[in-house]
Amino acid sequence: MARQKAAFMDGLDKMVIGEVDIPEVSGKNVLVQLEYVGICGSDVHYFHSGQCGPYVVDLNEQFMLGHECAGTVAAIGDEVTSLKVGDKVALEPGITCGTCEFCKSGKYNLCPDVVFLATPPVQGCNEEYIAFPENMCFKLPENVSTMEGALIEPLSVGFHAANQGNVQVGDTVLILGGGCIGLVTLLSCKAHGAGTIILADAVDAKLEMAKKMGAEYVIDVKTQDTLEEVAKITGGRGVDKVFECAGHPATIAQTPFAVCKGGTIVLVGLAAQEEINYNFAQIMDKEAKIESVFRYRNIYPKAIAAVASGAIDVKQIVTHEFELKDIQAAYEEALNNKTDLVKAVIKIK
Repeated sequence: MARQKAAFMDGLDKMVIGEVDIPEVSGKNVLVQLEYVGICGSDVHYFHSGQCGPYVVDLNEQFMLGHECAGTVAAIGDEVTSLKVGDKVALEPGITCGTCEFCKSGKYNLCPDVVFLATPPVQGCNEEYIAFPENMCFKLPENVSTMEGALIEPLSVGFHAANQGNVQVGDTVLILGGGCIGLVTLLSCKAHGAGTIILADAVDAKLEMAKKMGAEYVIDVKTQDTLEEVAKITGGRGVDKVFECAGHPATIAQTPFAVCKGGTIVLVGLAAQEEINYNFAQIMDKEAKIESVFRYRNIYPKAIAAVASGAIDVKQIVTHEFELKDIQAAYEEALNNKTDLVKAVIKIK
């Protein structure tokens, strides 16, 4: 059987390059030659800490990270009808059961039996080839690159966040956290018609990126008080929608004070601790809604169309690119560079 290169975690903070078999495909599966894989915050958590939320890596075994990926179809199973060899595709990394109440109601991201790439014990996609179901491989138009295809996954989180917040034309929006997810949430809110976007972060490069992407106001939390600045910008009213994308107790605690009466808070970032003090009196007084985000659902086709049409320029979030052989350096940079790294991708081919 033919072999391929693949990268694995081999204990904390250590990556190794090895070889595994190139899978054979049949039925409704396709073989994709991967070209780009993004490095997600969850990947970095696994790499450095061995866990992300309730999911824990077995450090006694090598584990492959990576779930944001795209490439070109290299072979197809005998029952595949919608794809052909040579098609560029973005892979939606969660394979669901299709039969539970959540799948049947369209909320398949809540499927209890989902198999999601790089979520222990499921191996990820930092490799040259992967076998994947046809119906989770989304064809990319000619004018969408495979690097952009790999970014459809994080973009879908931002798209789902904007949907959960029911962003309307003209809304005033506050985004807390300017990392990759905060920035794709910004792009998604803008595409949904938000009128005024405010983004708060402590990293200068992320604030500059937010301005470049269309934020009307940025708040440097190193020198400015977020709630005071929001009050100034909104004349004391507060914002229609707050998106917490940092997953930090301090920013989560700010959300009920920043939102306006009748507004909506969307919790996107995942905090390290499970329980956080929160001022529900503010929520009750304002009759504010709280929504949450778990991955995404029914987004990929729309997100791809938005990129293809030019409505969203997702590639601008990529600040660093590495080859597969340099994946150790890539993960160290993603972990340690708090100055100018927004999004790193691995170029597989």
